[in-house]
Amino acid sequence: MGQQKPKEAKASSGAGPTKGSEKLIAQEAVAAVVEAILGRTGTRGELSQVKCRILKGKNAGKQLRRNVRGPVVKRDILMLRETEIEARRIMKRINKGNQS
Repeated sequence: MGQQKPKEAKASSGAGPTKGSEKLIAQEAVAAVVEAILGRTGTRGELSQVKCRILKGKNAGKQLRRNVRGPVVKRDILMLRETEIEARRIMKRINKGNQS
């Protein structure tokens, strides 16, 4: 009979970091203060879109639009993992009918 090669273990999908997340793991969270609540978003309105100002780090003083899950009010402190990606603007609803 022939010799059988041992089967190699496949890497599980959740074992290592995802593509591009290596730099997020190395960095620490950056504080940002909520300056304005712009509205609700998400398919069920479960997210709040806020405008926040970065307090520390290389982007200190920069204003970002971010989506936040959970209760949030003005002057809350958010801890952001990254400060380079900004959320898309909330689309204005078009009401069809007599008013348009």
